[in-house]
Amino acid sequence: MAGGKETPRQRMIGILYLVLLGLIALSVNDSLLDAFKNITDSLSTSTTNVNSGVEATFSSFEATKLKDDPIKAKPIYDKAKQASGYARDLESYINDLKTSLTEQGGGINESNGDLEGRASVDISPRFMINGGKATDLRKKITETREKLLGLLDEKDRKTVKFSLSTIDPPRKGGVSKTWEEANFGDGIPLAAAMTALTKIQADVKNAESEMVKKILGKMDQAEINLDEFAAVAVAPTSYVIQGQPYTAEVFLTASSSTLKQSINVGGANLPIKEGKGVYTVNTNREGMFSWVGTLTVIGTDGKPKTYRTPEQKYQVARPSAVVSPDKMNVFYIGVSNPVSISAPGIPKEKLRVSVSSGSMSGANGRYTFTSNTPTPVVVNVSAEINGRVQAIGSSNFRVKRIPDPKARFAGKSSGTLSAAAIRAQNFVAAVLDGFDFDAKFTIVRYTLLIAKPRADVIVVQGNGNSIEGSAKSAINTVSAGTRVIFDNIIAVGPDGSQRGLDPIVLTAN
Repeated sequence: MAGGKETPRQRMIGILYLVLLGLIALSVNDSLLDAFKNITDSLSTSTTNVNSGVEATFSSFEATKLKDDPIKAKPIYDKAKQASGYARDLESYINDLKTSLTEQGGGINESNGDLEGRASVDISPRFMINGGKATDLRKKITETREKLLGLLDEKDRKTVKFSLSTIDPPRKGGVSKTWEEANFGDGIPLAAAMTALTKIQADVKNAESEMVKKILGKMDQAEINLDEFAAVAVAPTSYVIQGQPYTAEVFLTASSSTLKQSINVGGANLPIKEGKGVYTVNTNREGMFSWVGTLTVIGTDGKPKTYRTPEQKYQVARPSAVVSPDKMNVFYIGVSNPVSISAPGIPKEKLRVSVSSGSMSGANGRYTFTSNTPTPVVVNVSAEINGRVQAIGSSNFRVKRIPDPKARFAGKSSGTLSAAAIRAQNFVAAVLDGFDFDAKFTIVRYTLLIAKPRADVIVVQGNGNSIEGSAKSAINTVSAGTRVIFDNIIAVGPDGSQRGLDPIVLTAN
């Protein structure tokens, strides 16, 4: 920002961007991807409305000052047009990036009107980061910002307000990211990258609007009779959670401090502050809703004139929780089961998690479940919404014993092994094949049988997993043709239960 407080429109864009960053941290499912599209559509609508306001401002200036005093007004008008040209060059550049990303994502899905490859997390990093497009975009944004500010004198630069910038995000969790990585890097789905580009376009259009107003304001605006108006409705988001309020701003883009106006939605007048009406409605039921704002002003002829905003749509969704076991679709006894829990639209620190059995520990979306019994468990999730704790979902999970391990001797459970290799071994191991958890089993006892051709079978009892004492003496007698059998193998795992393992049968060669 060049200086001064943010405008309400800039605050709206900032809110949308915070929503974007929050959604990226969540699991990318269809509901979240739909939310990205809703945010993108909302930003696009806002950008279109702001553009209408810019055009109305130019039209009003052309019909008054440029017509009445062309010698004084023409240089000011040309400078404002130059500012618009800078902004539109950047908009066009971003549109080209969006076209390329759309093509790489397989185009538009006709059934939902969204990107075919919206869930892909590979396209944005490959094209924007590896291809250097994000760096080029950052340079283009910086150049455009400097060009715009260069149209103003030093005094006016300190007062102009717009949020067109590429500042690196703050360090978080010990990790630093560049502006490029935060918006287009690893883990960013294509839908989020397109939303980020649309947000930048909204910033560009807001910057253009502020510059045009500042430059044209050099012509004593108090003398300008505003005879063209554009109604604008701006909502921070079109996707809200049931129980949360939906809020939007309704205002005129071209107005005067002396302008008499009224604003209403659905026949009810809105409170007006600084020329803006704030529309708030309770969201006590889910579904898709729409509304239109009506603005009435008293013209210079004393007659009322009425303007209508474009139809605004918003979606109210039922609160829902996402509970995801990080390893498998079941919990296991005796080990720490990592679990990720999130809820679309709700900060992770606002979540509350409980279980019907066992224990759950952790916070901020990262939890660990432990249990000592195979009792099915229900994970209950609630959240603090508008100062009130509300249940938002639950999920049922099975709790199972850790699978039995396989006994191994010299890395084998059967087959042939050289006599020398057998004699060199000093322990029996219990191994879990294909199990994702770091669970260890310990051999507590076994029976060793040494069967030599034309000789009595040697039977030795062993304790623990070590081959020592009489067991080692027996192993040292192994020669070619001897069968080595470990039977009655008992192991103990993290859950404390004893497991009888399959025997090991080897033949020395």
